[in-house]
Amino acid sequence: MPLLTHPFVYSPPCDPWLSPVHIDDDLILLDKPSGLLTVPGKTPDLADCLEERAAREWPGARIVHRLDMDTSGVIVLARNHAVQRHLGLQFEKRQMEKRYIARVTGIVAQDSGTIDLPLRCDWPNRPLQMVCQEQGKPSRTHWQVIERETAATRLALTPKTGRSHQLRVHMLALGHPILGDPFYGDKASATRLQLHAETLRLRHPTGGEWQEFHAPCPF
Repeated sequence: MPLLTHPFVYSPPCDPWLSPVHIDDDLILLDKPSGLLTVPGKTPDLADCLEERAAREWPGARIVHRLDMDTSGVIVLARNHAVQRHLGLQFEKRQMEKRYIARVTGIVAQDSGTIDLPLRCDWPNRPLQMVCQEQGKPSRTHWQVIERETAATRLALTPKTGRSHQLRVHMLALGHPILGDPFYGDKASATRLQLHAETLRLRHPTGGEWQEFHAPCPF
């Protein structure tokens, strides 16, 4: 089976060019729109990305983590190498706390739960990921119902690990794929992927105090 290719012309949103959430001497927090890559792709037509835009505005800005192109929400960048390392260690030790909002297909019956399913790359179909009990890496997601709609459910998702496509695959495994998901659901079910990184909580590199940052959910 061939590798997945870009089934569309990359046309990232440009208005606004960047949406700052918080700026200080160490940190840059931005609200990434759906449709914009976090880092550049492998071909020239995929060069426009959050990293490149931020570096133009704040020379020296460095990516610490990523959001999928179709996912929107709060993302943190470091303003120098020392801060990048400090934040990277927080991610590595799973000290940062993230909360996502998702709208999924169907009515979720239970009020909350935890999905504990190991994930690995689906190599013939990369970048897709898949559940694999034998070779997958440990992956855990806590979910909680916020609102039940007529034919969809709004959830709060708290990933306890940070695997690629983790929330999208875990929602598929739950039997309720995220609306608008072109990989694991029905792209036509919404105008965009209904997944948004709403909250990021971290220790500030200067002083170590806990701080929480928010990007309002646009759907």
